[in-house]
Parts: sequence; C-alpha cells; structure tokens
Amino acid sequence: MRDKLSGKSTSSEHAEQTAIAVLSWLAGEPDMLGRFLSLTGVEPGQMRQAINNPDFLAGMLDFIVQHEPTLLDFCAASQSQPEDVMAAWRHYTKPGLDSGEY
Repeated sequence: MRDKLSGKSTSSEHAEQTAIAVLSWLAGEPDMLGRFLSLTGVEPGQMRQAINNPDFLAGMLDFIVQHEPTLLDFCAASQSQPEDVMAAWRHYTKPGLDSGEY
C-alpha cells in the first residue's frame, strides 16, 4: 500500500509493528490506557484477543492520532515519527465519506 500523503510504502507488517508498539506504550501509561479502555468499552482481559482484530487496531491508532499531544508523547517515547503512525492508521482505517477514496 502506498501512503499518498508522505509517499512512503506501508506494508501490513510495518503497520502491525506500529500498532503493537502503540499497545505496548499504552500498557505502560496507566492513565492513558484507562482512558482508552473507558472510551472503547474494551475490558483489560479482552485486549489479548483484540490485538488480532484489525478494527481494534484501527480504533487504537485512531485514539492516538486524534489527539496530537498523545501522538507526540508516543513518538517521543518510541522514537517513532508521526508520519509512520499516520501511515499505520491509514492502513487500518477505512476511508470516510470525505476522503475521496470511494
């Protein structure tokens, strides 16, 4: 898959690695993880199975990218670039009506 905005190719493997890195980071941030679980309704015990669900990964990445300070905190902690997180988010997120991708 080619990322139209940054010009980078985003493989499924890279998107999955990014999602796992986000989940690992969330697990180490109790307040942020609590907020995420509260907003999604996912129980802590369900997360192990949920990581195999592309819709869960999309929601988790959406949680990160929709709040710039959170995105930047994750990037600083993981030494990632925001563009890489956005590419993974686009990999898992279905196009919206305003995306022009229909």
